[in-house]
Amino acid sequence: MTRSTTDEAAAPPLPSPKERRRLREAKSLSEEQVAAAVGVTRATVRSWETGRTSPRGRKRALYAKLIAPDPEPVPVSRPKAVGRKERPKRPAPAAEPVPVAPAPAPAPAPAPTVAPAAVAHTSAREPVPTGSPTPASASTPPVPASTPPPPEAEPAAPRLSPDEAFDALYAHSAPGLVRQTYLLTGRRSLARESVERAFQLAWHRWPEVAVDRDPVGWVRAAAYEYAMSPWHRLRRVHRHPDAPPSEPARRALFEALLDLPPAYRRTLLLYDGVGLDLPETAAETEASTPAAAGRLEVARAAVAQRLPELAAAASPAEQSELLQDRLGGLARAEHVPAPSPARTVRTGSEDKARLWTRAAIAFVALLIGATALTLHTAPTHYEQPLSPPERVGGVPPRGGPQKLTPQDLKLQKVLKEQLAHGPERLVPRIP
Repeated sequence: MTRSTTDEAAAPPLPSPKERRRLREAKSLSEEQVAAAVGVTRATVRSWETGRTSPRGRKRALYAKLIAPDPEPVPVSRPKAVGRKERPKRPAPAAEPVPVAPAPAPAPAPAPTVAPAAVAHTSAREPVPTGSPTPASASTPPVPASTPPPPEAEPAAPRLSPDEAFDALYAHSAPGLVRQTYLLTGRRSLARESVERAFQLAWHRWPEVAVDRDPVGWVRAAAYEYAMSPWHRLRRVHRHPDAPPSEPARRALFEALLDLPPAYRRTLLLYDGVGLDLPETAAETEASTPAAAGRLEVARAAVAQRLPELAAAASPAEQSELLQDRLGGLARAEHVPAPSPARTVRTGSEDKARLWTRAAIAFVALLIGATALTLHTAPTHYEQPLSPPERVGGVPPRGGPQKLTPQDLKLQKVLKEQLAHGPERLVPRIP
């Protein structure tokens, strides 16, 4: 089906794509409203305004009518009657002047009392423009005495250096993270080592950690990942957990935690111990929200078998509060070693980074040297390899004179007895 030229010529003109969007926004119309009025989708309206496509037919007329600018009001003049002569207007009679009493002048308003501080603040906040013919007292409106002065700006907090900011974060969160990691692993030395390694990594990536919305969460995730690494089982010092607490209730909770799989234990600790919500717990454990909820339910059920008061809780909220109280008491009751000073952690991170840098440089130098030696000693042309030797049958080996036969020995003796010169030497007598 083809369109006629008359229809295309009769289509209303449309402005440029940018102008279409400006006209739509000037009329406070959204893309959804225009799409509903014309009978298209929002994506179609957006393509019209970006210039990818253009409306046609009835939709073009409706769209042009919607975005058309409002016409300006035109003054309407009264039409004159045709064929009727205008009569000249009679001049109005002169009215006698009526004496008018002068209006009483308004009483001056009493000058309001202005506080000196408010005047000073107002004059400083609203200066008189340059070149104004009015004086400063006239340009600034008076402020009533009852208006309180605006609060003074708080002094800006002093900017901390990277070292000071790191030390403040370390002093605030390192002891608590060591106790949390102890509940996760059951090993005091591993908990301290994990937190210090996490802070060393944080100092190595401090530009990234400093602008993070939750620096403590960043360090906590790094510490948990290091503490849960399966490679620690190969180390003799971390092969077995530490001795459990002596109190029966805390001992049961400690053993119930260590019997859980690492992922379930971490989910339970983050949700009921640290106090994160379910989406944040799922994000930190790199799992979906339903998977985190399932792990939490299984972990609570396993711990409730060891703790009768947890099984007697009426609701999951009471279980969470009870678990948080028990986990906090277990972490505070156990003697956990204090982390190293912040300066030591920062120095260790810098030394480790320096060591890895030197090791990388040495490896690259060794690789370059080996490549250069290979290029120097490698052959420059092809040498055909020698074929392996093979033994040929029927041919005596090459190795010197053969063994003389008895006839040869007899001939040798006759030759030695003859003279060394003369024809006898040349033609010997052979008996």
